[in-house]
Amino acid sequence: MADAPKSARLTIGNDTYDLPIHSPTVGPDVLDIRKLYGQAGVFTYDPGFTSTASCDSTITFIDGNEGILLHRGYPIGQLAAKSHFLEVCYLLLYGELPSAPELEKFEHNITMHTMLHEQMQNFFRGFRRDAHPMAVMVGVVGAMSAFYHDSTDISDERQREIASHRLIAKMPTIAAWAYKYSIGQPFVYPRNDEDYASNFLRMCFAVPAEDYIVNPILSRAMDRIFTLHADHEQNASTSTVRLASSSGANPFACIAAGIACLWGPAHGGANQACLEMLKEIGTVDRIPEFIARAKDKDDPFRLMGFGHRVYKNFDPRATVMKQSADEVLELLGVENNPVLQVAKELEKAALEDPYFADKKLFPNVDFYSGIILEAMGFPTSMFTPIFAVSRTVGWISQWKEMIADPQNKIGRPRQLYLGETLRDYTDIENR
Repeated sequence: MADAPKSARLTIGNDTYDLPIHSPTVGPDVLDIRKLYGQAGVFTYDPGFTSTASCDSTITFIDGNEGILLHRGYPIGQLAAKSHFLEVCYLLLYGELPSAPELEKFEHNITMHTMLHEQMQNFFRGFRRDAHPMAVMVGVVGAMSAFYHDSTDISDERQREIASHRLIAKMPTIAAWAYKYSIGQPFVYPRNDEDYASNFLRMCFAVPAEDYIVNPILSRAMDRIFTLHADHEQNASTSTVRLASSSGANPFACIAAGIACLWGPAHGGANQACLEMLKEIGTVDRIPEFIARAKDKDDPFRLMGFGHRVYKNFDPRATVMKQSADEVLELLGVENNPVLQVAKELEKAALEDPYFADKKLFPNVDFYSGIILEAMGFPTSMFTPIFAVSRTVGWISQWKEMIADPQNKIGRPRQLYLGETLRDYTDIENR
C-alpha cells in the first residue's frame, strides 16, 4: 500500500490551508507553497532564499551538515581522484558516466570547438590593457551570440547541444586570451593534441619564441581545480543563470550573466581574498594575533577560506585541494613557501580552537586553491576567470535541465514592500 501524501496545515486567522510536502531522494522534505498566494493571499519572506527551493534538479546534491557533495550521486572525492574534468562534464550534462566510445566522441567534440572565431580577436583588442579579465570575459561571452547565432534557438534541442559544447570548449580559450591580452603577449591558439587542462595552461603560458611543455603534475592539478568547481547546486551564479534563462534568453547571454555574478568577491573571489589574507599574516608567529582578531566581535577582520554558506562541516573539496597544493609546491620546489606554511599552521590552529569548531568554521575549497594557482604563475586577477571556466559546465547543465522542465516559467520573486502608501503628486512649486 502506497504511503499517503504528506502535507502541512497552515492556519491564518480562521482559515486553514493544506500545503503539500514533497520528499526528495536525499535531503530534507520540501513544503510546496506554489498555490499559497492564490489560496491565502500571502507570500513567504526569505531574504537570500536560504530556505527556498527555486527548482527541482537531478544534478548536484549537497549536505552541508555532513560535508557531502554528490554529482549525479557520485561523491566529489571519488570523481576528483578517479575521473577527470571532461568525464565529469559528460556526467553533469547527461546524467551518467560515459562508456569509452561515448567519452572519446565527447572529448573529440569539445576539442574540435576550442578555437574562437577569428574576428573575436577584435573584441579583446577593444578593451584597455588594464581591464580585469572577468570584465573581458563577460563581454566576450555575451558577444558569442553574435558570432554563433546558429546555436541560439533554445527550442531546438540540437542547437542547445551545440551551444553547450561550444561554451565548454571555448571558455578556456577566452580566459587564456583575456590573460594574454592583459600582459601584452600574443594570443596562443588551442591545439587538438592536448587535453583540456594542458591546453589551457599552454594557452596561458606559452610564447611563440620557444616550445612549452606542460608538466603532467601541473596539468592534473589544474584538472582537479576544474573538477572541484564544476557545479555546486543552486549558488548565486547558477541561480542567476537560471533566472536569466527563464526569460528565454540565449545561452551565451545567460552564461555571461553567470560570469558577472561570479565576479563578486563574496562568490568567485573568495580564493583571492584568502591568499591576500595569508600574505597579510606573513609568518607563522603572527597566527595567534590574527586568530585573536577573528574571535574579537569588535574587529572587522575575519578568516577567509574558513566556513561556507552551505557547508557546516568540512568542505569535501578542501581535502583534495590540499593534496594538490602539496604536490604542486613540491614539484615547483616551493614546498617551504611561507604562504603555504602559514596556511597549514593557520588551519591547524583554527581546527584546534573550540571557538571555530563551535561556529563550524572549517577550511573550504578556497583555502588552498589560491596557493596552487599562484604557484603555477597565475596573478590573482585570473583566479575568478579560472573559476568561471570550471563552473561553465555546471551552469550549462542547470540551463539545459531548466529548458527541458515542463514546469519552467519566468522567474518572478515577490517582495515585502515597506515603502510609502498611496499619496498624491505635488506640483514642484508647492514642494
